Amino acid sequence: MNKVSLKGSLKNSLKIENLKKSFGETVAVDSINLEVDEGTIFGVLGPNGAGKTTTIRMMAGLLKPDTGRILIGGEDIVKNPQEAKRKFALLPDVPYVYKKLTGWEFMKFIAGIYDINDNDIDNEIDKQLKIFSIDNVAYDLVESYSHGLRQRLLLASVMMRDPEIIILDEPMVGLDPEAARMVKDIFFKLKKEKKRTIFLSTHTLTDAHELCDRIAIINKGKIIAEGSFKELKKIADKISADAGLPKTPGHTLEEVYLQITRNS
Repeated sequence: MNKVSLKGSLKNSLKIENLKKSFGETVAVDSINLEVDEGTIFGVLGPNGAGKTTTIRMMAGLLKPDTGRILIGGEDIVKNPQEAKRKFALLPDVPYVYKKLTGWEFMKFIAGIYDINDNDIDNEIDKQLKIFSIDNVAYDLVESYSHGLRQRLLLASVMMRDPEIIILDEPMVGLDPEAARMVKDIFFKLKKEKKRTIFLSTHTLTDAHELCDRIAIINKGKIIAEGSFKELKKIADKISADAGLPKTPGHTLEEVYLQITRNS
């Protein structure tokens, strides 16, 4: 089926054009096109092996596309990687944390890597650790942290940089309900007050429904549908009508997602 999209009117923060990536005979990403406006929370959904993480790794400059280009805040990630990487922060699906550092030392280490020389950086570290409710373990070794605490620490290190664009691969994995609620509220605040762009991949459809202004559904390396929840519902209804099937109730993103992916 043809991918359906409704273009926004704000300044493009992320733009992907004709993106392709293969590993041997396997086509992981196949001619993807996307535009994400600034101040948008944009989600990518799809089954395992659909191409989500490969796309994110190309966006972050960790993999080189076979063809196509990726513009991050107007900068080409392949041609101008240093300029592009100044505009975003990445939280990958399997992030690495230096376990022999304390949480506070890890934050200071990240500040050094990104050359954050603000005289007030120590206070900023304390602030972010408090926001993510890990100030009480700030001076414990990271190796003693649970998975959820490590995820919060990594998110704190991302927010400390105050990037224009935040790219996240499965950011809610390992978070308990209270921490997940806290992170969602932070994302909403970043969008509303700072016009930050958040691009995330997730398997948690309820999170995507609540968080995302727009969603792309990817399957077998191709984007098969894109839009707001209401637009995706219309796509699902059209698929049902074309196939002579009853309309999905469409009350949840899960119902809409399954209708699109099962019949695309």
